[in-house]
Amino acid sequence: MTDSIYEEIGVSPVINATGTKTRIGGSRIRPEAADAMQRAADGFARISDLQARASTLIQDATGAEAGYVCSGASACLTMAAAAAIAGTDLEAMAQLPDTDGLADEIVIPRTHRSGYDHAYRVAGASIVDVGTNDAHLGTGSVNTEPWEIDRAISEETAAVAYMQKSYTDPPLETVVEIAHDHDVPVIVDAAAELPPVTNLNRFVDLGVDLVAFSGGKAIRGPQTTGILAGREDLIRSVAAQHLDMHAAEPAWTPPSSLLDVEELGGVPRQGIGRGMKVGKEELVGLITALTAFLEDDHDENATVWRARSERIAQELAESPGVETRLTAAEKTSVAPEVVVSVDASVADSSAVDIVRGLRTEHPRIYVGADDLDADALTINPMCLTDDEAEYVLERLRTYL
Repeated sequence: MTDSIYEEIGVSPVINATGTKTRIGGSRIRPEAADAMQRAADGFARISDLQARASTLIQDATGAEAGYVCSGASACLTMAAAAAIAGTDLEAMAQLPDTDGLADEIVIPRTHRSGYDHAYRVAGASIVDVGTNDAHLGTGSVNTEPWEIDRAISEETAAVAYMQKSYTDPPLETVVEIAHDHDVPVIVDAAAELPPVTNLNRFVDLGVDLVAFSGGKAIRGPQTTGILAGREDLIRSVAAQHLDMHAAEPAWTPPSSLLDVEELGGVPRQGIGRGMKVGKEELVGLITALTAFLEDDHDENATVWRARSERIAQELAESPGVETRLTAAEKTSVAPEVVVSVDASVADSSAVDIVRGLRTEHPRIYVGADDLDADALTINPMCLTDDEAEYVLERLRTYL
């Protein structure tokens, strides 16, 4: 159970029972993607050529006009904001994150706000949130009325941003209609919204201008990759602000599918995305992983995850002071999670004690801690093997 490269370098390995969380490394990279990365490390390719190849694959997978690979979904959102603010204006690109004289406001429904929208501010954007928290307070009102988004859009608006979850409102199609009535693009954060694989097309079909997915979650590519899909002009702006532009203009011949040299009118300076570069190994790994993801039997994966969760829930429910239930796969996670409610007055430990204890073991065990305020922990089956699931059950029984 503990025989790993992490042991060899003196770092405690983790058994991942909490899902594709960045803080413990995302997901298990596909073996074929890891092999492709190793092979890519033995040679060289022009990064812009790899990005152009990835763009074609993303275009085919999503139905978007173009695509691009950034160093994670958060970087995708930063680059999306940079594209919405600067467009193809070389001077504006060079100016960012200083937005003096530029329309830099991004309108976001208040209940879509999170720590992740810091990614927009990295590009220089100013956040304008609209709406209230009424629905969560039980007042009978909705959180954000469509007219509030409409009224918030002005000449200073660069984009409208939307955090995609099954329960977010207003409906995305309504937000797209409002934004497009003002000729303003819509950026969607769908980092963890795969599977279902149909989500690759869904947002583009709804008219979203840019949508970001993680490459290191369900796709099981390199953790330091994210996919951005959308309008060709915006993707071209992303490329112009992300690629290495230390080039002599007479010898500058980037792929025409990514950059329109005549439209730009010169070689861009190193842009806001320079520190978010993606290596040749990661690009090859993502291309390989996305190709495999499209060929996956997603129904079979869902069956395996549900069976694993049902078994865990059934066995833990036999412990005194414990109740278990399964979440709907579409609610907050793409796999059905086991919610383990612990009555500390009956069980030997509280949910907090269990979560803290498991994380200090060797190997560490990570279970979900988002429901600790309700005296509950969660177990996600996505990143567990059957052997690991049995080990997690064994360790949990010692606490319960």
